[in-house]
Amino acid sequence: MTAATPRIATLDFLRGLAVMGILLANLPAFGLPEAAYFSPLAWGGSDGLDRAVWFVNFVAVEGKMRGLFSLLFGASMLLVIDRAGDRAAPVHFARMAVLFALGCLHLYLIWWGDILAHYALVGAAAFLFVRLGTRWLVALALMFTLADMLLGAGGAVALFDSAGRATPQAREVWNAFAASFGVPPRADLLAEIAAFRGSFADALAWRWNHAMSPFAFALVLGPQTLGAMLLGMAGYRSGFLTGAWSRAAYRRTALICLGIALPAYAALGLDTIAHGFDQRRVYLASIVITAPFRLLATVGYAALFILLLRPGGAITARIVAVGRAAFTNYLGTSVLMLLLFTGLHQFARLSRAELYLVAPAVWTVMLLWSKPWLDRFAYGPLEWLWRSVARAEVQSMRRTERS
Repeated sequence: MTAATPRIATLDFLRGLAVMGILLANLPAFGLPEAAYFSPLAWGGSDGLDRAVWFVNFVAVEGKMRGLFSLLFGASMLLVIDRAGDRAAPVHFARMAVLFALGCLHLYLIWWGDILAHYALVGAAAFLFVRLGTRWLVALALMFTLADMLLGAGGAVALFDSAGRATPQAREVWNAFAASFGVPPRADLLAEIAAFRGSFADALAWRWNHAMSPFAFALVLGPQTLGAMLLGMAGYRSGFLTGAWSRAAYRRTALICLGIALPAYAALGLDTIAHGFDQRRVYLASIVITAPFRLLATVGYAALFILLLRPGGAITARIVAVGRAAFTNYLGTSVLMLLLFTGLHQFARLSRAELYLVAPAVWTVMLLWSKPWLDRFAYGPLEWLWRSVARAEVQSMRRTERS
């Protein structure tokens, strides 16, 4: 968006809630070994309150806030392209190139769970579809979601076939899945913990040697992300994500989508618990079966959050500001988590439940700084950097009435 064109408050509000919500999904990845993101057995506790927190996060948050972020990325990408007119291609690909570079810096220097470089690659591919109408975008979004589900199903076949671990190859496959969905060898867990409790250089070395490259990540998660981006483009074109629908339509959408998706997630979560977090159940629940329900929940949350928007309200204004500076808030959160878990040597010291005590403090920081900054300046600090480098011209930080 430019300082010369009006903001769309609904998009900013949704983006603000998404960047706040994604912290809930990412906290286990910030403060615990990588495998603990999906499997409570890996680290952080799997009984009592820790199990309850895993269940609530699985049902209400996991995948859905990232899905909402992807939806909004697609909508915002299309908005920029539409406003660029004849210069759409150079503007878009310059933005994606800069985002990719910043994402790689984030990935290797700050946090292994970066999504920005991935968005840049998928966003570049999404440009192929920007001239399509709403119905085509929805149809393709569903097609890519099906492709994501089939890709996951292929992994499930390999995982189940390797469960007997009767051959060296089967053991290798089983252990590869355990690194993300089960319990890796204790020596590997302790090595990861030692790296992230050590110096910043130790943590950087671990990320450099273990973080998945953006290109490999795109092969795994690309269909899912592209499907969500295309649906976001359709949501922008149809007016759904800009608040143009009636409240009754948003209410109906929220009730139907969340009424189907959340009970399905709850059933899968309870099944996973009943099977003792067997990595096969964890993989099926988190990657394969939930694919269509994840998309439904993402749309349902978007509708619900739009219903919560109160133009002119003090809290709404602060959340809108968080969304306007979502790039800065997203990367700023990673820096804060790096300082807490590596700088203060707290990595893997908190239980899963205790990790969530961090969230309100981070949300408070987001809500307190974003609005005063944007009352004075046109962009968040990293939004300004992204825009300036992509345009090869230093942008004015001076705030105008419409910025």
